Amino acid sequence: MNFWETILCAFLATLLSTILGGLYMMGAFRKRRPKEPPLDKGFIPWLGYGINFKKNPAEFLERMQRKHGDIFTVLVGGNYLHFVMDPHTYGTIIKESKDRLDFDTFASLIVFNALGIQPTESHHKIVQTISKKYLRGKNLSVLNQVMMEKLKIVMFHSQGSGEGERPWQQDGVFHFSYKTIFQAAYLALFGTEPGQDVESKENTKGDKIIQPGQLFEAFQKFDHLFPQMALGMLDPLGKKESQRLKNLFCDMLSVEKIYQKENISGWLVEQDQLMAEAGMTEEMRTKFQLLLLWASQANAGPAAFWLLAYLLKHPEAMKAVREEVYNVLKETGQEVEPGGPLINVTLDQIKTPLLDSAVEETLRLRAGPFLFRSVMQDMDLKMDDGREYFLRKGDQLLLFPFVGLQMDPEIHPDPHTFKYDRFLNPDGTKREFSKNGKKLKYHSMPWGAGPSMCPGRFFAVSEMKLFVILLLLYFDMELVNVEEEIPPVDVSRYGFGTTHPSCDIQFKFRVKS
Repeated sequence: MNFWETILCAFLATLLSTILGGLYMMGAFRKRRPKEPPLDKGFIPWLGYGINFKKNPAEFLERMQRKHGDIFTVLVGGNYLHFVMDPHTYGTIIKESKDRLDFDTFASLIVFNALGIQPTESHHKIVQTISKKYLRGKNLSVLNQVMMEKLKIVMFHSQGSGEGERPWQQDGVFHFSYKTIFQAAYLALFGTEPGQDVESKENTKGDKIIQPGQLFEAFQKFDHLFPQMALGMLDPLGKKESQRLKNLFCDMLSVEKIYQKENISGWLVEQDQLMAEAGMTEEMRTKFQLLLLWASQANAGPAAFWLLAYLLKHPEAMKAVREEVYNVLKETGQEVEPGGPLINVTLDQIKTPLLDSAVEETLRLRAGPFLFRSVMQDMDLKMDDGREYFLRKGDQLLLFPFVGLQMDPEIHPDPHTFKYDRFLNPDGTKREFSKNGKKLKYHSMPWGAGPSMCPGRFFAVSEMKLFVILLLLYFDMELVNVEEEIPPVDVSRYGFGTTHPSCDIQFKFRVKS
């Protein structure tokens, strides 16, 4: 063999080794081992079912469940994802220790991709501690009361005054709901500029909501880009725009500027002080304020939209919930009178089972988070029916309760239909749900569960309820086109909490005479 033949053979051997190594890294040679879940890699090396999964996760997983059953493994963009669809097994997975199934690994990656924050274990503990302190019990009641006052300001500032019939106004239900919730929550959490206490300066209320109103438009753009930011999938233009928006928000929410404001929430202040004591830089603390803003508002506004849209589209539901709200208000000794003072009521004072059920039904239909766990070591997973499956270290385990639980017709008959009283028995008590003749621990999981459960879920539900209560008590409202259907979801939002509509739907509203 001459010199050139030797060189050629060495080159071909290297090329073949590189190709085979690349195929191995892409998972082309992975085989299903004994006791492992059904394995489906698709036909494209490395990518696998990435395109199908991104296009519509819900439809893709429904198809895989019909093909493989309640547990299966699919290749998506170089990652092997185990999906468990049996809701009776969810509890076992959620209770599993973090040294076997860990949520923080994925959560930290999402936060780093989106905002460049690298939280430590001490940062996680601070968030958990402060969230429990301020988003439950008495402190939550205080925050709810502040939110109620800010909602009144935002919702009534442009309605004029005086007696007589008010003119109709028109807006998109999604735009109106999301913007109203955002403005009120921004004022409730981040306060007002020095010397501009919104509640004490009646003649300038409108001026004080201009800033959060303008900020909302930027927040919508930021929120639209967030899923791609979190997954590291932005194109060059998207990266440029997301950076511009992050710079804008970091300037608005800088620690220096935050502490110059009045009426800032104690939740934000104490959390920031503890972060500073833990050694977090001022730049990172500012980014953390942006993360808190997104986390507190990315679900509440869209959820309020879906609730209002369903009530507008279902007059019987609107009538029943409105009557309930009027009745419980009378029990507090208050009534809505034209030209009279606005009601002063807290959620602690009233019980609204129909409204609560309508909220829960809305979230069942339109909240679709992924519950993500990293497999930290080789392990066996025992299903509720006794079957055991082996999971490999380095793989990922996902739950998608929207398909496995919330859209299951055995658990929720006619699952795609809005039934405002679905979660109540005829006597008004809460319903229980079952599958295969066995009571379910979870009948809906819009906020996740276990360590990945949204810490702000109680505040988000309060925002939705306060928003709807004020609308039902003080406003006439109806769809511009009563024949128009509620828009379908934007499927790109699956996995990130409450979905968005693919388009808006117009309605008109006015303060009652």
